[in-house]
Amino acid sequence: MVGDRSAVAHIRASKSPKAGGRLLLPGDAEAEVTGREGEFFALTFSVDVMPYLDEYGEIPLPPYLNRAADESDIDRYQTVYAADPGAVAAPTAGLHFDEAMLAETLAAGVGHAWVTLHVGAGTFQSLREEQIEENRLHSERVAVSQQCCDAVHATRAEGGRVIAVGTTSVRALESASTTGELRPFVGETDLFILPGYKFRGVDAMITNFHLPQSSLLMLVSAFAGKERVLSAYRHAVREKYRFFSYGDAMFLTPGKPI
Repeated sequence: MVGDRSAVAHIRASKSPKAGGRLLLPGDAEAEVTGREGEFFALTFSVDVMPYLDEYGEIPLPPYLNRAADESDIDRYQTVYAADPGAVAAPTAGLHFDEAMLAETLAAGVGHAWVTLHVGAGTFQSLREEQIEENRLHSERVAVSQQCCDAVHATRAEGGRVIAVGTTSVRALESASTTGELRPFVGETDLFILPGYKFRGVDAMITNFHLPQSSLLMLVSAFAGKERVLSAYRHAVREKYRFFSYGDAMFLTPGKPI
């Protein structure tokens, strides 16, 4: 969403609509196409966007699930600690945690710190060759608070590890660490983490198994080492793990620099 009555969105149609075209929507609403922003369409709505989507929208499941969302997805495709609206996809590594498991980790002495992740629609897209050549990736809005920074600094001072839950959390913490020290950060990040990247903000991560030819697979390979990641994938395939959004996760520690 860009404004109360404006947004950028994917549009699935037999023919791409042109600027000035009008889309007729349920509930006597309309949206006018005002232009293109890369692979997205800029739209102006006749109604306020967020209340309209709350009433008529569906959970935007990843296309590889190949099914329509149902009522159970409203709760299942959402982390239990989500707070601020704005993401178009769930940070799926967080789906593994429920309230009981979070309580167990606290009881075991594992502290929690929170970042805000407005996961972008680009997370559904395959990585394109020109993106690698131009070292350019889709942007996502993230927020790393002073409270989070303080918790990370205290953990490191005590000799503990910073464990990020999900690649978008990694991206947020690394974006807030570009000066060499973790500092509060609110804004869009287009950080593209490739093999050879020097990690500053995280010491370990929990992440789902990712799609081939994705920027996320490159990120975890940069962190844990390509051969270790491929070995984990071979094991997962052999043991018939469930992949992707509602699938299994792995715990990664740093590997040899590539």
